[in-house]
Amino acid sequence: MKHHVIIGTGPAGVVAAETLRKVAPGDTVTLIGDEDGPPYSRMAIPYLLHGDITERGTWLRKDPQHFKRLGIALRHARVKAVDANARSLRLDGGDTLAFDTLLISTGSTPVLPPIPGIHAQRVHTCWTLDDARDIERYAVPGARVIQLGAGFIGCIIMESLVRRRVQLAVVEMGDRMVPRMMGETAGGMIRDWVQGKGVAVHTGTRIESIESNPADLAAPLAVRLSSGQRLPADLVISAAGVKPNIGFLEGSGIACLQGVLTDERMQTNVPGIFAAGDCAEAFDAVYGKPIVSAIQPNAVDQAYVAALNMAGKSTRLRGVTQINVLDTLGLISSSFGQWQGKPGGQGVELTDRGAFRHLSLQFDGEVMIGANSIGSTEHIGVLRGLVEGRVPLGEWKDALLRDPTRVMEAYLACAQGQQRRGDTVHH
Repeated sequence: MKHHVIIGTGPAGVVAAETLRKVAPGDTVTLIGDEDGPPYSRMAIPYLLHGDITERGTWLRKDPQHFKRLGIALRHARVKAVDANARSLRLDGGDTLAFDTLLISTGSTPVLPPIPGIHAQRVHTCWTLDDARDIERYAVPGARVIQLGAGFIGCIIMESLVRRRVQLAVVEMGDRMVPRMMGETAGGMIRDWVQGKGVAVHTGTRIESIESNPADLAAPLAVRLSSGQRLPADLVISAAGVKPNIGFLEGSGIACLQGVLTDERMQTNVPGIFAAGDCAEAFDAVYGKPIVSAIQPNAVDQAYVAALNMAGKSTRLRGVTQINVLDTLGLISSSFGQWQGKPGGQGVELTDRGAFRHLSLQFDGEVMIGANSIGSTEHIGVLRGLVEGRVPLGEWKDALLRDPTRVMEAYLACAQGQQRRGDTVHH
């Protein structure tokens, strides 16, 4: 009988624990989390702030006895270090825990920029349930809220704040909104849309300092911008991005770059130790290298593959999905693969600023490697299929360069043709 230990109680950790219990019913499974309460989804926190759900609605499994019924030991502790040679963990308080196989699914942790005053009262991230409780306390109707960051997570938080009817200003260091997901034209259109909804957006701007209890402003905080403006605030929310939560692995011998390096089985360089989710670097066929892809569908897929391999059932990850779909105050945008293109590649853009519609396609030879779209959902599945499937487009590549709206025709002609050829070979 083996002891499988999973660090992290997010979606990856929970799926891995449940999978192990199903495929290895006689083994011991321990799930370790460093927050009180049942495992929950961080992506549900904005909906909690919306008022759409209660805290119970954020729980990944609604039955409080779920893990006990499955025979999964749920332990509250923080892992301080991993000893790969001794096959053990060191926990806070000095306890140790032995394992036969280990899954590292510790997710991400918020990045706090080195800004004077960033640790002041009424300055919060939006990452935990504790954060959400503090934000609910201060983000009341009419409150002056400054949000640092307009990336993917920042835009989701922004939606919650708008629905709470605060006076919101967003400060983004990049020259556009969602700069890691959208090109200059697309990111600028999202900014224009958001400003049209009553949110002040400062792009190409940094927060230089946060003052507590300024003498000359009737506000708990004053935020000084690189533009020279000084804004009063009742609350500052830092949404400056996240990074893989892997600091505790230093000196463990487990190979890390941005995240924990894994192979196609989600195994690290140490046999029997695996990683999944936002903390893992898994191979991406579009980029042709391992990447950290911090989206929940990837975390779940990786966790399932890792758990099967922990149980001795050899399974390979199909690859990570580089797709983001975002609803920003009613404007739908999407990003696929290498949306920014690559040197020597070709690309085409079609933009209708007045209608807030935009489509950008990027090619490497006759393969579409990335895309951006705004204001339309009709092409999302097709764009994903073409990019992830690395479908050879042949003469359709030139047709799309002339008219990018013909992506559906191209997909039907090329992807289905590719499927028929594959079926012929198979038979």
